[in-house]
Amino acid sequence: MKKRMQRLIVGAVLFAIALLVPAEPTALKFAVYLAAYLVIGYQVLRKALNNIKRGKIFDENFLMAVASVGAFVIGEYPEAVAVMLFYQIGEWFQSYAVGKSRKSIADMMDIAPDFANVERDGRLVQVD
Repeated sequence: MKKRMQRLIVGAVLFAIALLVPAEPTALKFAVYLAAYLVIGYQVLRKALNNIKRGKIFDENFLMAVASVGAFVIGEYPEAVAVMLFYQIGEWFQSYAVGKSRKSIADMMDIAPDFANVERDGRLVQVD
């Protein structure tokens, strides 16, 4: 999770720099957008390719790759990077929330009693 956060921060900084780079030279602007895109989206692109190899084409990684690569192809570099950045931020929030939920459930299981007292035929019996 820490590595993902580092990639998000580096990618977001590169994205901000790309937005501030003057329009000329366009090759420099393209290079900074591409660097930001690859830092942020490498994992998604890799998963999409691996899933295609396994025959699982239409998953969320494939759709994100198509949308963002398509944006690059038509010259909408900021949109390509932004789509991937916001997707990755959403994925980070989701994994964070799942981790917190798992921890809460584990903590609740730790405080659950090992047995219960049940009254049967006028006497108390311990049951699991």
